[in-house]
Amino acid sequence: MAEQEEKKTDDKSPEKKVMTEETPVQRTGKIKGLEYDIETGRMPIKNDEGEIEAQVFYHYYRAKGGKDRPLIFSFNGGPGSPSLWLHMGTMGPKRVKMESDGNMPQPPYQLVENPHNWLAFADLVFIDPVGTGYSRAKDEDTAAKKHWGIKGDIEAVGEFIRLFLTRKERWTSALYLAGESYGTTRASGLSGYLIERGITFNGLILVSSIMNFQTARFNKGNDLPYPLFLPTYTATAHFHGKIKGELQKVLKDVREFALGEYWSALAQGSLLDDKTRSSVRKKLAGFTGLSEEYLDGCDLRPEIWKFCKQLMRSEGRTVGRLDSRFKGIDDTVHGVNEGPDHDPSMSLLMGPYTSLYNHYARVECGYETDVEYCVFKGIKKPWDWGSAGDGHPDTSEALRKAMARNPYMGVFVASGYYDLATPFFATEYTVSHLGLDESLRKNIEIQEYEAGHMMYIHEGSLKKLAADVKKFVDRTKGS
Repeated sequence: MAEQEEKKTDDKSPEKKVMTEETPVQRTGKIKGLEYDIETGRMPIKNDEGEIEAQVFYHYYRAKGGKDRPLIFSFNGGPGSPSLWLHMGTMGPKRVKMESDGNMPQPPYQLVENPHNWLAFADLVFIDPVGTGYSRAKDEDTAAKKHWGIKGDIEAVGEFIRLFLTRKERWTSALYLAGESYGTTRASGLSGYLIERGITFNGLILVSSIMNFQTARFNKGNDLPYPLFLPTYTATAHFHGKIKGELQKVLKDVREFALGEYWSALAQGSLLDDKTRSSVRKKLAGFTGLSEEYLDGCDLRPEIWKFCKQLMRSEGRTVGRLDSRFKGIDDTVHGVNEGPDHDPSMSLLMGPYTSLYNHYARVECGYETDVEYCVFKGIKKPWDWGSAGDGHPDTSEALRKAMARNPYMGVFVASGYYDLATPFFATEYTVSHLGLDESLRKNIEIQEYEAGHMMYIHEGSLKKLAADVKKFVDRTKGS
């Protein structure tokens, strides 16, 4: 059982909350002949005076009898998400059972063995950053000032990793970071932050990556997202029968168009002549499944949520942002709205993953607490993007510096064709603009999957991702 989260001192009113360190819960498990220990608990993060200012929740899986195996630290994104998606979706020994294509099954939901777990080739640590899952700061003011921003988040997770390596005596292990979505932003930043503190990684595993937010923010004057989202619009339209042809051929053609004619047309703004505009509009309609009239009305610039609403508006359906293969029932009362009233791909995941994680943590891992496991709602102020106030958040430079200082570090990138949150073409663009020395470019491997943001909910992609990551770890873990 988890110990009491906090105690109160006898200071004068108002009462001051004091966090106390808790004893982790130990359990064992077995899958496909592999026996393992699992430790569940919260790691104390202390300030310079030695006071615990936050507790970071984690699960630690270690194979029994194994020597010094590779060690993967994993987290999800948001910012504001705990690690349950990678944990219960692809990496851990148990996974949430979905339909084979990743759709939501009928409740009650089931937790099943994961034959494609990553514990088969590495020990695993799942980290919930402060404000997510069961991780808490001593008070909201501390969380807001020290943890809820790019810099503070990297510092806290970095301190967790340092302390974990010390307490668990894992300093000599081959080390990896695995992040998803904003977790790839965090992983890239951590790789640069920790190498300055003597912690080097054998590899980064970036699932549905975003490092440079200029590629994904539809701000006035920023035309970059339109060509980078376009191939995912095309894949989506193709999946739903709005575009004909072989997928890979269509994607090859749209890549060329996106950074060729289309990018040039957008760059010209109001100077674009009518003949060229008409030609680009027609080709854009052919690549998106949207009408030329609609594209003319949005000035050749269909934003993501408007695309999700417009593609299947006539059928009373919307498409998902996290996974555009999935359709949602449109708001028929307010059908003229520009965007959907929810993301159907997120809606189909929240119920199964949230309920089964709460069951797993308490019943199978023995972590007993009445504290709410926060999925997305634990961060209660705007995220501090730091210097990004002067531009767009970008941790790709930290990754470049880490690779330059540690030329052995590999980077594995996994992207889904139907991911409208972190589009695959935007990731390709970011990687090609890292400014890496030519000798380091071979260190980066990109794999793409016929699924969405959480490609592993699709059983075929789940299997392929595990096999691809195993090959990457085997290649980069050293002797």
